[in-house]
Amino acid sequence: MDAFEALKTRRSIRSFKDKPIPKDVIDKITDAGRFAATARNVQPWEFVVVTSRDTLKKLADLAENGRFIANAAACVVVFSSDTKYYLEDGCAATENIMLAARAEEVGSCWVAGDKKPYCQDVAGLLGVPPSYKLVSLIPMGYPESKDAFFAASKKDLKDMLHWEKF
Repeated sequence: MDAFEALKTRRSIRSFKDKPIPKDVIDKITDAGRFAATARNVQPWEFVVVTSRDTLKKLADLAENGRFIANAAACVVVFSSDTKYYLEDGCAATENIMLAARAEEVGSCWVAGDKKPYCQDVAGLLGVPPSYKLVSLIPMGYPESKDAFFAASKKDLKDMLHWEKF
């Protein structure tokens, strides 16, 4: 799948088949995160991949808007060292991972991490040193329906594009 197709058809998927994602596919998807834009090439991110059903359930219990994590095949948890642009860098890595998931026909959804009350609990659960900041949780799995990638509509470019001035 080319980049524009992945961009145009990426959607937030919250219902997954009970089917594992092969490790090599998870590696390929997660590897896309390290190619993200990063301020001054600091590359502050760290990725924790969770596939344990028990740990996925614990993550789901912690993240109030991520209860569906319990039914994901995997969850990539993005952390960043506490740099000046940790959030921008971590968000760029998160988007790369989600686009790579789409390219591999794997559904994903961005679950917020930064400044959430469960940040330290997630870090503790995953053994992450307290000096790191939780940026996002990315539950992934094969969508219940292939149509899920095409369900949402987007605003037209003409409704948001401005040339020279707003």
